[in-house]
Amino acid sequence: MSAPLATPERSPARRVRGERPSRERFSTRRLTFSVEGDDCVGTLYRPRDVDDPDVVVLGHGFAAEAAFGLDRVAEHLAEVGYAAFAFDYRGFGPSEGEPLVLPSRQVADWEAAVDRVRGVDTLGDGIALWGVSLGGGHVVSLAAERDGVDAVIARTPFADGRALLRSKSLRYLARATTAGLRDRLAGLVGRSHEVKVYGRPDEFAALNEPGALDGYAALIPRDSTWQNGTRARTLLALPRYRPVTDASAVTCPALVVAGTDDRIAPYRYAERLAAELPDSSLVALPMGHFDAWDDRFTEVLAHEVAFLDAVFDEP
Repeated sequence: MSAPLATPERSPARRVRGERPSRERFSTRRLTFSVEGDDCVGTLYRPRDVDDPDVVVLGHGFAAEAAFGLDRVAEHLAEVGYAAFAFDYRGFGPSEGEPLVLPSRQVADWEAAVDRVRGVDTLGDGIALWGVSLGGGHVVSLAAERDGVDAVIARTPFADGRALLRSKSLRYLARATTAGLRDRLAGLVGRSHEVKVYGRPDEFAALNEPGALDGYAALIPRDSTWQNGTRARTLLALPRYRPVTDASAVTCPALVVAGTDDRIAPYRYAERLAAELPDSSLVALPMGHFDAWDDRFTEVLAHEVAFLDAVFDEP
């Protein structure tokens, strides 16, 4: 059952600041781990003045790379005393493999990432999972099937693929099905068919809700070589992905951060996710899907740090 969380003004998370943390406060280390023969890559951010810190594992959303803001979150977590491991799924960023956005495949990447940080002997025993958007669904699915997770943070989570069907027009669904089948057939002869990751509302793209184009584009670093395209078979898999149905099996405390103005992952589905999680807190803020990376960055992160402090009794 969800419960309110203390506001940043009343919590230890007031120590979260808006400016970029000094590199003198933390060290970074590149870690690799293998998933089905492909090497995935992540960066471990470790606070310099904390012995055996608890660790937060961070994974991004739909077709995104760790460089699209996870580094900034990880730096702030390290500044306030947590180790943070931000990794890239197979096929994204420096990680090897084909860039397929398939939920089961990415949850397997999550599992391997958790195993990797558990093998770092300078970290503490506590571990939290932090996921945003599609990654916010992944952390629920993983925590539901795995013991030893101490906390889950799902920021603007994608929690119910069936809801995606209800939010799209029949024309969109027909185009998505055609594109997905075309990609599957192309795969039989070693080819692929892609669709845009994000676009305007009048474009056919995986994310074409109002605000998707500007919000997603703002996350991409200027020097990035990332391309706005993804395998169309993803559009066949997402409607069947329903982390909300796994939520009741999560035994650790969970925080759901949701935007009441979110057009991509609507608030009512995040609210239901929080209700299904046995030990959850729900933070509802008047924001859209991408505002937590911009105008609401410090506020949202303060809530998340306050939650972690409550779980781990402050680092």
